[in-house]
Order: sequence, then structure tokens, then C-alpha cells
Amino acid sequence: MVPSFDIQGKVVVVTGGGGVICGAQAKMCAELGAKVAILDLFPEVAERVAAEIRGSGGEAQAFGCDVLEKSAIEAACAAVTARWGQVDILINGAGGNKPAATTNADRNFFDIPADAFQWVLNLNLLGTVLPSQVFGKAMAERGEGVILNISSMSAIQPLTRVPAYSTAKAAINNFTQWLAVDLALNFSKRIRVNAIAPGFFVGNQNHDLLYEKGTTNLTPRGQQIVGHTPMGRFGEFDELLGATLYLISPASNFVTGIVVPIDGGFSAFSGV
Repeated sequence: MVPSFDIQGKVVVVTGGGGVICGAQAKMCAELGAKVAILDLFPEVAERVAAEIRGSGGEAQAFGCDVLEKSAIEAACAAVTARWGQVDILINGAGGNKPAATTNADRNFFDIPADAFQWVLNLNLLGTVLPSQVFGKAMAERGEGVILNISSMSAIQPLTRVPAYSTAKAAINNFTQWLAVDLALNFSKRIRVNAIAPGFFVGNQNHDLLYEKGTTNLTPRGQQIVGHTPMGRFGEFDELLGATLYLISPASNFVTGIVVPIDGGFSAFSGV
């Protein structure tokens, strides 16, 4: 029997939906017939993605939403429910890093300000927990739903220079497993929670860390990463979509509490 990857008609909420990764996930869902709510701290960025979806014949609505403000998330949930009746899938994509929470030649670990470290923890971890509380409660009341969290390769193998980000993403892995068990045992066996852990993809935030400015030449850090990736390259953002679809669709109905690396083999390679 061929598994079903059908998400047509499903209502999908994507936090951080104005970003590159989550914007691609939102567009894929809409292309496959889902109704997509795009939540982002910056309404104009969310609207840009929603407009692109509508321009291609899909159904989408943008919402300005701070994932660290529970009341804002509750308002977004109420608006989505008022428009489409329910929420079937939540993709927790809001997250990021902060330069002040990283180490470099001028700032070692002992110099990282506590508030910068806390900011990264809040954005990534609480920014996943709070939407899971709000939209997960709606799923619990219906007795079904899917939550997909966005982890990172740095959660599995902590990377140099990004202690706060690695710590936050490692916490998301643990939270993904915890929530999967809690929702299944205490609310419904038909609510699933999983995560994907992207490896190295080139975006606006990390481009200058991986490539020498204005060139296609890799920086020393970029060379290290590619050298430790068996596939010998960075990922393309559309290469995250297959695992995303698998985990949010009926094809993975018996899958919950896992974190799927999408990393070109980085996590499997010891470096020798």
C-alpha cells in the first residue's frame, strides 16, 4: 500500500513563516492544497510570503505575531480558527541567533552577556513552547493534530562559537520528545510531535561566515563544514521539504517523538 502524503485541505500554521526555511515550507504546504497561516514578528514579511502564495493560486493569510507573547499567539489562534475552523498542523519555525551570544576572536565564552544568552534561549525554546501550548491545546480539544519543531545540527553535535544557540536547540530536541509523550498519553494518540534538524544551509544570516565577502570562495569555517559533510556541499532549502511533508502527513502516522537530521551526513561523520 502506498502511504498517503496528502495534506490537501489541512490548516497549517507556520511561525517564523516569513523566513527562508519556513517560507519554503509554507509555500510547499499551499502548493499541495493546504490553507496556510503565516505568523511572523514582522507582518510585512509574513504578508510578502502570503501574497506570493495567493498569487500562485494558493490560500494563505499573514499574521503579525510575537511568539514570546502568549496573548498574541492566542489572538492569532482565534483568528485562524475563525477563518478556517481549526488548526491541523503547527510548524514551529521561529528562532535564530544573536551576535552578542556568540564567541569570536574578540569575545570568548566568559564575555558573553547573560541577557544575550537568555535572548537566544527565549526565542528558540520559549518561542517553540508557547505556540505549542496555544495551538497544541486546540489540537488536544479536537483530539488530533501534528506539531513539527525546527531543531538544528548544533543540537546533535554542538558547534564552536554558538553556545546559546546549541543549548537552545538541544532543549528543543528534548522538548519534542517530552511533548510527544505527554500529548499521546494524556490527551490523544492522534497528536504527533516531531522535529527536523537542518545541517548547513546558506542564508542571509550566515552567508558571510561561510563565503568570503563578494566571492564564491569558502571561508575557513565554510571549508571546515564542507570538509566534515560527506556529501561535500551545503544543503539547498528545498531539500528540507521532503522530510517536512513526511512528518506532517499521514505517511508518518506511527511516528512521534523523533528528530530527523537533514545534514548531508554531517552527524554521521567523525572527521576521520
